[in-house]
Amino acid sequence: MTLHDNWTFLLRKSWSVRWVILAGLLSGAEVILPMFVDSMPRAVFAALSLCTTVVAVIARLLVQPRDGL
Repeated sequence: MTLHDNWTFLLRKSWSVRWVILAGLLSGAEVILPMFVDSMPRAVFAALSLCTTVVAVIARLLVQPRDGL
């Protein structure tokens, strides 16, 4: 396995990398959010949990257009 010739450019400019980072942050939020279950109303907690899960799934499914670079 070898790195792409322009890996630094791809790391900075690629939308797929940005979406993977967002998905990772949202997945982390899914882990941290249950720690606050007692400090907020149940409806707010449920809504935040649902939103982070849905947005994390969307971020993982988005595909970068081939002409984006």
